[in-house]
Amino acid sequence: MALKISPAVLILAATVLIVVLPGLVLPSAYYYRVGALVFISALAVIGLNLLMGYAGQVSLGHAGFFAIGAYGTAILPAQFGWPPLLAAVTGVALAAALAFAIGRPILRLRGQHLAVATLGIGMLITMVLNAEVAVTGGPDGMAVARATVFGFKLRAPETWYWISGGLLILGVVAALNLLNSPTGRALRALHDSEVAAEVLGIDVARYKLVVFVAASIYAAVAGAALALFSGHVTPDVGSFLRSVEFVTMAVIGGLGSILGSIVGAAVLVILPQVLTVFQEYETLVLGVMIILFMIFLRGGIVPGLAARLTSRPTP
Repeated sequence: MALKISPAVLILAATVLIVVLPGLVLPSAYYYRVGALVFISALAVIGLNLLMGYAGQVSLGHAGFFAIGAYGTAILPAQFGWPPLLAAVTGVALAAALAFAIGRPILRLRGQHLAVATLGIGMLITMVLNAEVAVTGGPDGMAVARATVFGFKLRAPETWYWISGGLLILGVVAALNLLNSPTGRALRALHDSEVAAEVLGIDVARYKLVVFVAASIYAAVAGAALALFSGHVTPDVGSFLRSVEFVTMAVIGGLGSILGSIVGAAVLVILPQVLTVFQEYETLVLGVMIILFMIFLRGGIVPGLAARLTSRPTP
């Protein structure tokens, strides 16, 4: 009798291998730093994928919540003397509270109208970060106090590689649990048709709000991790381009794929590092490669490769 392993176990096992195996062989602090950036970006993209890939709700302002997590971690220690880790938790709570407060009214919108509304939220947050110079440091940003645990200062790229990898694994576990619960089935139903979901008795507004808040928490945790890791934040963390980058990672890796979120983040973080050999043509080559990904793996890298390996049509 063949042993059947659930897809969730395979995804979790793959995530653990992605974190652990490179961590054992990376040759220098530079590679650990790139790995940490991949994991932090992947964490934010998993949240966005829950919102867009599973629930079908478009967001172009996801980086706004990323910025709230980052700046909450920076401002509270600098202005009020809070411990950095407590400030990070508070920044995440603030992002979740804001998502809860604005989620219900804007999630009544659909399609391009929802996209524009989320874009406006992200732009508003970035404007505040640029304008409030006395609090945020304005366009120059501000330094972030280093977190300390039992007298050990969390600074080295190797340390943050394992911390961000651990956060990513926890994020994948939480996402898989959510997707395998009644809430996950409700999200898939409203992704296919909100009208049909309502007919089936699903509280569409409630589940859209739940996934919107969950996505904001993922983004804020990633933002707080980036702030503590880099030691400095600027308003660029919440910019429109950063939101587009998150969406591109989700689409390239595969919408509706947790593993695709990690692969998409890895592609867009690692490729620019590799393509520096092309110097001024780096951006051109990167753009061409993204186009080729979309042409030959239309559903994203992970779903596209899975479809080719199993000879199934691309979703």
